[in-house]
Amino acid sequence: MTSSEQNSVEDGSLWTRLYHIKHNDPNLNESTWFTVQPCKRYRLFGQAILITQPSSTFWVYLLGILTTVLGCYLLVDHEGQISRGLWGVSLVFWGIGGLLAGTSYQAFAYQLKCEGRPEVVWTSWWEVIYLLFQQVSMSVMLVAVAYSCLPAGGQKIAIILATLVSLNYSAMVFYGAFKPLKSLITFELMVHICTPLVLFMLLLNTWRYWQYSTALDLALIGNWLGLIVTMALYENYMSRGFSEKLWAKGYWFSENDVLHVALIAWVFYLSLVLEPLISDIAV
Repeated sequence: MTSSEQNSVEDGSLWTRLYHIKHNDPNLNESTWFTVQPCKRYRLFGQAILITQPSSTFWVYLLGILTTVLGCYLLVDHEGQISRGLWGVSLVFWGIGGLLAGTSYQAFAYQLKCEGRPEVVWTSWWEVIYLLFQQVSMSVMLVAVAYSCLPAGGQKIAIILATLVSLNYSAMVFYGAFKPLKSLITFELMVHICTPLVLFMLLLNTWRYWQYSTALDLALIGNWLGLIVTMALYENYMSRGFSEKLWAKGYWFSENDVLHVALIAWVFYLSLVLEPLISDIAV
């Protein structure tokens, strides 16, 4: 398909309006793509495959695999505990979302956003679905914590709240994708939507630890602080422009790598510290 034919198809389809959002850098195209980030061709099954940001691809795929494996383990070994099963669902959503994100932001970004296009597009449906999976993961995590830390009434409120937040966010994201409206389908907005949930859980577990001094609440406090520190590292690294400074010297380690490496450490914390303690609240 030629570029003009591709653009004609995109202009006429509701699902391809998303690709009308052009990349932030108007000078980015098939020729300049390889100058602003590392790319490498690999031989796979006799075919040459271009991978964008190979090292970043490794980190995000590793994160996605580790998180999904931990989630599957909790689903299988739930021990009859609703909270463990919900943690499993949450982490599977998180892990699969990470794999989707890595495919579009890193590994196959060239093929999805650049190849055969007169102008590079800003996002793809892989990233939109990732945003949905990530937010749903956090909502399910809220319900999982409720089953460990709140009585039946609180659990019902958590379910209602998590459902409303996810439904409203999903509607917002689909509207942003179909309109298209860039501000509604950003990573930053998804983080802003999830942040109040994290802060609520941090306050809940801090209060419970002050009241009951349980190992689970202490582990959960560490969990939420780990996420907060991870985002602080990500935002600080990005605001200081370290990615561009290092790439100018021939080294690639982006703010996304900071995020993913820190989250890998977070997953190990979940596996070693939190997972053995997850159980439903005693009634």
